Amino acid sequence: MQHSPEAAILVSIDFGGSDHSESLDELRLLAETAGVRALAIVEARRQRPDAALFAGSGKVQEIAALVERLEAPLVIFNHDLTPAQMRNLTAKLNTRVIDRTMLILDIFAQRAQSHEGKVQVEIAQLKYLATRLVGMNQDMGQQKHAVGARGPGETMLELDRRKLAKRVHLLKERLEKLKQQRAVRRRARNRHDVLSVSIVGYTNAGKSTLFNRLTRANVYVADQLFATLDTTSRRMFTEDTGEIVISDTVGFIRHLPHSLVAAFRSTLEETIQADLLLHVVDANNPMRDDQIAEVNKVLAEIDAGDIPQVLVFNKIDLLDVPPSVQRDDYGRIARVFLSAKSGAGLDGLRLALMEAKTARQAAAASDPDAADQVAASSENQTNLASGEYGIE
Repeated sequence: MQHSPEAAILVSIDFGGSDHSESLDELRLLAETAGVRALAIVEARRQRPDAALFAGSGKVQEIAALVERLEAPLVIFNHDLTPAQMRNLTAKLNTRVIDRTMLILDIFAQRAQSHEGKVQVEIAQLKYLATRLVGMNQDMGQQKHAVGARGPGETMLELDRRKLAKRVHLLKERLEKLKQQRAVRRRARNRHDVLSVSIVGYTNAGKSTLFNRLTRANVYVADQLFATLDTTSRRMFTEDTGEIVISDTVGFIRHLPHSLVAAFRSTLEETIQADLLLHVVDANNPMRDDQIAEVNKVLAEIDAGDIPQVLVFNKIDLLDVPPSVQRDDYGRIARVFLSAKSGAGLDGLRLALMEAKTARQAAAASDPDAADQVAASSENQTNLASGEYGIE
């Protein structure tokens, strides 16, 4: 029985966390997004990771037997592995082993389209792989196009750490130049009183569909994780709102590797500098509250936690919920219920944008320093139960 390199055994260990089931579902979708077919799924419960093998010797023997029986070319762990654990597991299982971060990096390598996106992927790959070169060179060199070994970073695996560090430094300098160019464009927008809006949210919540609806753009949309990687900005103009720049950003996910947050900080710069965030939520997802919290956690990590938000509950076409808006205690639109797919409820979102721009202009006229504080308060977006949204 021979399988292509895009087939794998998935392994997920439950350490007692409340989100194990959801994390495993995401691993399945991550694997599918990377083009990997799941041959089998192995689950286990432990109090803590095993220092040498992460899953413990008994469970590793079980996985090894499964690898031999299915002739699995790859095993993917739904966790971050230390370099020593990865080497030990590779030896014990006699097949390639990657962890959750490597899987996400592989997806990012496939998705990056712009020069800047590719640079950031390479930086993240090189930083991650620098501590894992020992014992990996031969295996990775033989499988240049396998899952977990794709992307611009693959050609650097044969270099030593000193050369890797030099390459990362060079890429960071290139990234800084791109960041400066983007800052010039932002200053030009500010001079022309253009409201800057960023669409953020958990991955697969429908951000790009909403972006396309608002801007009539043609951004790639798919029922996959990280379908959008590069930030895309478009101008939107209506009689009521005038000119608005809307940016679609990479989706967030549970346990997003810190190295990726750091590497993509410049891409998320549009989010950090935005006047208003449209935080898109999959209203049909029973874990929406946890996803809102995860997105807000990453926003805080990139210093965007205090930017005003409007919560946009998408996919109401899958629920018995009518299009509507909800206002906060100050009369500002804080929540919008819509379907980006059908267009129902978009008028409510356009009203929120119009009111945000009007308030910003009024504040700028009286106090330029207050212009950033006038849209819907971000404090109203966190720690809310779904019942308060009117969604059961």
